[in-house]
Amino acid sequence: MQYRHSSGPDFGSTCCGSPRHGSRRTFLTIAALGAGAALMAPPRIVRAAGAAQPAGEVDALLLSCMDYRLIDDIGRYMDGRGLTNRYDHVILAGASLGALTDRKKAWGEAFWDHVAVAKQLHRIRRVMVMDHRDCGAYRVFLNTDVAADPERETAVHAEQLRALGTAIKARHPDLEVELLLMALDGSVESIAESA
Repeated sequence: MQYRHSSGPDFGSTCCGSPRHGSRRTFLTIAALGAGAALMAPPRIVRAAGAAQPAGEVDALLLSCMDYRLIDDIGRYMDGRGLTNRYDHVILAGASLGALTDRKKAWGEAFWDHVAVAKQLHRIRRVMVMDHRDCGAYRVFLNTDVAADPERETAVHAEQLRALGTAIKARHPDLEVELLLMALDGSVESIAESA
């Protein structure tokens, strides 16, 4: 015995969801619905297709962590710095630590490849590296939780950020380097290149 649950009109589908052959009425119904949906779309959706800038010069490449809690804050921070649509973005768990860890060598290789391509395609002038507090990747890769002690947490992040900053300068002396640490409230502090 078969049970059929219907949540709308029957458009002539077979059990696998493909349309029945030879049904002009089905085709016309689907086409009309699609055209109607397109006409009802807000104008901003239509304009969005042309909103991207052509490839060219951007200001920076940003390396940040993948933490879902801060994605919007990172975008707001970069927008606030006047960098909207003017930076390339690489995301690695742990940001600086992700690029440096021996436990994920391919991540570091991917980071360096992205820097080289961003220089070639977009003529970036600097690399911004943004770690964040309460980073799970730091717990995983370092086998310790430094988040409970803010001073120690800052020191551990600063060590990784400076190590990556030094490596960037060694490979690409023409690039500026900016080292940043974001709090969970979205505030950002700058980490000096040398202690």
